[in-house]
Amino acid sequence: MIDLVGYGAFFLTTALIFALITLGLNLQWGLTGLFNVGVAGFVAIGAYTSAIFTTPPDPARFGGLDWPILAGWLAAMVTAGIAAAITGFATLRLKADYLAITTFGVAVVVQLVALNTQGLTGGPFGIGFIPRPFAELASTPFRFNMAILGVVALVTLIAYLALEHLSKSPWGRVLRALREDETAAVSLGKSARFYRVQAFAIGGAVMGLAGAVQAHFIGFIAPENYLPTLTFQVWVMLIVGGSGSNRGAILGSILVWAIWAGSGAMLSALVPTDQQARAASLQIVAIGVMLCVILLVRPEGILGARIRRRRKAKARPA
Repeated sequence: MIDLVGYGAFFLTTALIFALITLGLNLQWGLTGLFNVGVAGFVAIGAYTSAIFTTPPDPARFGGLDWPILAGWLAAMVTAGIAAAITGFATLRLKADYLAITTFGVAVVVQLVALNTQGLTGGPFGIGFIPRPFAELASTPFRFNMAILGVVALVTLIAYLALEHLSKSPWGRVLRALREDETAAVSLGKSARFYRVQAFAIGGAVMGLAGAVQAHFIGFIAPENYLPTLTFQVWVMLIVGGSGSNRGAILGSILVWAIWAGSGAMLSALVPTDQQARAASLQIVAIGVMLCVILLVRPEGILGARIRRRRKAKARPA
């Protein structure tokens, strides 16, 4: 029973880290309409920033400043936010497909830099010995997993409440106005580029925080952790949960990660060991099938914006 609860805590911790990333994407796409396909790049920037600042000194690479974990997380948010702001300032004149291609290119560049700058990022060998919260509990996995779950849940809750406040503020209403009708919003004196760069930067900072939290949860990072598959997973989580809904972002993350982890466990049990590498692609097939079903039944996602409006309309007395 203890092992089952411990695994549940481990599962929820991973799902909530994905939820953090999805919350950042929801601010960019669900609230502002910015098509960011470079999610993995901003997550990687946050993870490597925190790892470089908080790890013990290492003569083989730059960094190893042995900062406290919280300081590393703040540095990750600032660095990823600045990188997102620069990307946004340079690219947000582009629209739709062109913006997607550009942000995807940014993610590829970040991954290649992480792979080739061994003196900074450890290159293909990655960065190890990343300090973990409550490391003294590592000898008892149950207590360690529960403690880490508490930390990640608290961080996710703070991010959720902050983004909910922003989305309901006048600032958030401007973003929705720009998404729905940019011409009308600009005619009222709102700077589309100014607000979009802000949204892109804040979303990137949240993604960077998620990358840092994940790095300290695992204790090791490498370039292959930030391949385009990560971006695919996060986009599916947002679409399934409901674009424009922060609660939907969290629900979609937990649901999709459950299917991803469950299908992986099923493949490990049913497929011979020598065929598991090939069969791993079936996980993406499972996610794709689920996505198709969700879009057919609820085109706006489980907690999508239009669905919420319809429910309110039904509840309104005649």
